[in-house]
Amino acid sequence: MAEAHQAVAFQFTVGPDGIDLQLSHEALRQIYLSGLHSWKKRFIRFKNGVMTGVYPGSPGGFMVVVVSYMSYNRYYQLDPSRGIMTKLGEYLPLSRYMSSDSQKIVGGVLVGTGLWVSIIMVMRNVLKCLLSWHGWMSQRHGSVSYGTHLWMLLVKIFSGRKPMLYSFQNSLPRLPVPAVKDTCRRYLESVRPLMENEQFERMKGLAKDFEKNLGPRLQWYLKLKSWWASNYVSDWWEEYIYLRGRSPIMVNSNYYAMDFLYVFPTSIQAARAGNAIHAIMLYRRKLDRAQIKPLMLLHTIPMCSAQYERMFNTSRVPGVDTDILMHVNDTKHIVVYHKGRFFKVGMFYDGRLLLPREIEQQMERILADTSEPSPGEAKLAALTAGDRTPWAKARETYFNRGKNKQALDTIEKAAFFVTLDDSEQRYDEKNPVRSLDKYAKSLLHGECYDRWFDKSFNLIIFKNGTMGLNAEHSWADAPIIGHLWEHVLSMDPVKLGYTEEGHCNGEPHPNVPGPQRLQWDITPECEEVIESSLTVAKNLANDVDCHIIPFSTFGKGLIKKCRTSPDAFIQIALQLAHYRDKGKFCLTYEASMTRLFREGRTETVRSCTMETCAFVRSMIRDETREERMKLLKVAAEKHQDMYRLAMTGQGIDRHLFCLYVVSKYLGEDSAFLKEVLSEPWRLSTSQTPLQQMELFDLIKHPEYVTSGGGFGPVADDGYGVSYIILGENLINFHISSKHSSPETDSHRFGGHIKQAMMDILDLFQLDKKGIK
Repeated sequence: MAEAHQAVAFQFTVGPDGIDLQLSHEALRQIYLSGLHSWKKRFIRFKNGVMTGVYPGSPGGFMVVVVSYMSYNRYYQLDPSRGIMTKLGEYLPLSRYMSSDSQKIVGGVLVGTGLWVSIIMVMRNVLKCLLSWHGWMSQRHGSVSYGTHLWMLLVKIFSGRKPMLYSFQNSLPRLPVPAVKDTCRRYLESVRPLMENEQFERMKGLAKDFEKNLGPRLQWYLKLKSWWASNYVSDWWEEYIYLRGRSPIMVNSNYYAMDFLYVFPTSIQAARAGNAIHAIMLYRRKLDRAQIKPLMLLHTIPMCSAQYERMFNTSRVPGVDTDILMHVNDTKHIVVYHKGRFFKVGMFYDGRLLLPREIEQQMERILADTSEPSPGEAKLAALTAGDRTPWAKARETYFNRGKNKQALDTIEKAAFFVTLDDSEQRYDEKNPVRSLDKYAKSLLHGECYDRWFDKSFNLIIFKNGTMGLNAEHSWADAPIIGHLWEHVLSMDPVKLGYTEEGHCNGEPHPNVPGPQRLQWDITPECEEVIESSLTVAKNLANDVDCHIIPFSTFGKGLIKKCRTSPDAFIQIALQLAHYRDKGKFCLTYEASMTRLFREGRTETVRSCTMETCAFVRSMIRDETREERMKLLKVAAEKHQDMYRLAMTGQGIDRHLFCLYVVSKYLGEDSAFLKEVLSEPWRLSTSQTPLQQMELFDLIKHPEYVTSGGGFGPVADDGYGVSYIILGENLINFHISSKHSSPETDSHRFGGHIKQAMMDILDLFQLDKKGIK
């Protein structure tokens, strides 16, 4: 009870002699430091808001402009206010309180400030115009034109110095709305290899009718939205694709990220948690202060940073018809789950962030706690794993008051959620396939009740010290959480480190208040709802077939020697593998980003093209190597063109999706749009980018590689494939499908992927050319 005693700032007793007031100086000190920390944070946010608001201007630039302007006017004996102070004097009695010199100084400062603001606005708009040009994407690597060099120089000049995370938000162009005619043409081109002639002619007729009749009307409303909103896609995409979905988000939406593949920094669970949690909180502090550098393509072209805003202190809240995202500005605790119990753990003491060894101490206290879960507590999180509507009704019925509401608020307002998992997961050299597949399934769904799937992300620490993440998808896309994870993995074993015994560096602090058990009052009726959600979640989890392939036969290094884009190479290999697996082509989804635009998220690259299909058929038939090489080159160039179109706002699917939303608002039915949006993605793919290469020296330390991450299958009879390119010699594939489908088998598909990669590489005959 020492923690509870420390939490009381004062006590008083009423006796015959009056009131005896006893103050706890330590408690008052902690209250003072906590308040001081909050005010510091508010001031930093205010300062960052001002700095971002005037970027690419700066206080130094303001002084230079104002002083230069005043000096110029003084030298030429001109009125620096340009008559402004005289005009103001007609309406305000300024001259009565100010001398003539004072009026000139104030007027000069006002005019100089206006000049400074005008320069900022000009620089922003020039930069926005420069960033609206995407011709640099068409330049071949190593053969950049003089015009592109000049363009990049101008972008650097107008980008200012030392940008903060959100500095470029007001300078990014808006996502353009493609022409209906162009979108329909590209759509028909994308489905041509998947349709028989009769079916294609029918779809062609529907597209033509839509293009001439309903399409232009819907397009008008969409353009109106694009002029008014920051991004015409993102808010609808978040609401209708993510938040309105009523099926479980576990497996269907959430995704996971893995630990190092070959390195095990410590086998002590509490110690690994201590370093990881501390590294995450350091990242949050940098994020709050906007000290994270904005991502820049080619170290020059800024990308949108809007998705970082809801990384922490965020939870998805279920609703009967639609969910919402709840985000609070600041919170000082996390919630930890262990053996069916929930604990609130404060992250600050003495006005500072807890050190790794102090966090380890808190985790040790939780692990040593032998108390039993209260009735219904152990499997409570299964509500977040099942269907959304039952969870929403249960939340409204059983968690809207009393201790249940208080405990739920503690979870939903936590910085993030931590699970101290009682199982052991790790890459095992003796049994690599089974160990990695089991590890992936544990991160994707666990026991279905030991992750709070509604939180922005869950940090999972296994009993043997291995760790990973499970992230909710609606608030941001995988590269955002990947940026955080790269920071954590780079800090954990090297910068923070461990003692020889495997503990965090530093010493425990005896006065840090311990974790607090969350209190619940779960009724038998609520327990029935929990069990029902758990049954739904278990059926879904047991159906998932995961397979991980650390493909180390060759990597990006050899692919680049083939003068082929690594992403195009892998996507074409996936098409070849899929055809060998199923004997047919399918609609393929490859995620591309649109973060070159303000509040941009993703766009779809339809990787199954006519050109790729022609190459795949040549690999199946007895074609010559020369013919196959010719078709491969054409297919790779086509894929690159498709990727460029998607990145520059000229994709197909987000435009059609938004036109469909507009049609529903207008009460119009479109056979064309309805059919387009009902087509299943039987091969869903995504590349996990390694964004902070400078954090990892894979030449000196090739073992410090992450395994990447993955997601569940999008279609019941399809595959989900995520891949990450690591260094020059490793590509990790994460494959998922469903056991219930007779058409799919993740391990069989994995074998086809490996063979397809080797077969395509063999076409280049690098061994005969002496290239290794």
